[in-house]
Amino acid sequence: MAQDLCNIGIIGAGPAGCCCAYFLENNNNIKVSLIDYSSPLRTILATGGGRCNLANSEFDFKELAKNYPRGEKFLLSVFSKFATAETLELFENLGIETYSQDNGRIFPISNSAKEVRDKFLENIKAAKFIREKALRIEKNGHKFKVVTDMNSYIFDKLIFSVGGHAGYEMIKRIGVTIIEPKPSLVGLVTKEKLSDLMGISVQNVTNNETGMSGDILFTHFGISGPLVYKVSSVKARESFPYTLSFDLVPDLDNFQEILNNNPHKFIKNILSDYLPNRFAEYILKCLNINPELKSHRIDGKTRDKILDKIHNFSLNIKSTKADGETVTAGGVSLDKINPKTMESKEVEGLYFCGEVIDVDGFCGGFNLQNCWSTAYVCAEGLKDNLQYL
Repeated sequence: MAQDLCNIGIIGAGPAGCCCAYFLENNNNIKVSLIDYSSPLRTILATGGGRCNLANSEFDFKELAKNYPRGEKFLLSVFSKFATAETLELFENLGIETYSQDNGRIFPISNSAKEVRDKFLENIKAAKFIREKALRIEKNGHKFKVVTDMNSYIFDKLIFSVGGHAGYEMIKRIGVTIIEPKPSLVGLVTKEKLSDLMGISVQNVTNNETGMSGDILFTHFGISGPLVYKVSSVKARESFPYTLSFDLVPDLDNFQEILNNNPHKFIKNILSDYLPNRFAEYILKCLNINPELKSHRIDGKTRDKILDKIHNFSLNIKSTKADGETVTAGGVSLDKINPKTMESKEVEGLYFCGEVIDVDGFCGGFNLQNCWSTAYVCAEGLKDNLQYL
């Protein structure tokens, strides 16, 4: 006996929503409609600086999951079904060739996020796009009514794939548990005024609290850069203010020998071999040390003060940079989602994928990987539940 046509609605036509539609494509028993007031896959155009860092070349799914401060355990189940290898196969099937950088970031050979967008849309032509703003969801028995700013639609199953903060109130009203969203992968505002250091980048710095390493960029508001983004992600739920300490030159363990070998060299010039000139002078200014003090005049106490400042450079963090977040820590509680199907445990027939769930990863393709993987598991879980496989 032929199955009745299942009408599936997807709210959010971003990477996760469109990827989910792709995995539901070519199923004669399923009709897919994507609702989004914006153009499909608009948000992907800015990813990777316009090049689309679509994945990371970590092929061990257990190691891959370690790049998510929130969601590691949940993603072990998801990544066991769909991880890096499957992602590369997905993009090959879409007609997109890829390459991997030395740092593990994977990009399309075209270096074009627009190509990724166009190829996805070419492959989900059976889906209906509804350019309207979803305002409200109502559960009517086993069906869902989605009210937009222009119309209303009835669906048998509903997939919610809206990223960031958008839409949380809609699903909270029908009983979905939301973990309060917090900014992640974001610049940090410092109590200290660092305007004199604005534009300076210090490389290969280690954060003493997390053990993470990377580069720091000093800005008009405080600190930013790859290391700061990672630290902000780990500490997304920590209350402000808090203190961060950085080892600016982790391998500087022979400082006295360096001083001995350069007795007539100004201390500012010695430090400038390891740190940007302006930053070296800033360190000395903080310590009230004459930058033109010669090495042979530096006693043990002064030497230790300099070393302590370099290895324990502390900043007081008072907030995140307003409107600076790259992703959001928070969203649908993972305890309320079945990781094998991405179906809600609270609202039967409601599914989730992408950034709407309480999962966020570091920079490097990890957040898009979450979108591709949860979209796949969502689509397969929905089809399994409908017994269409």
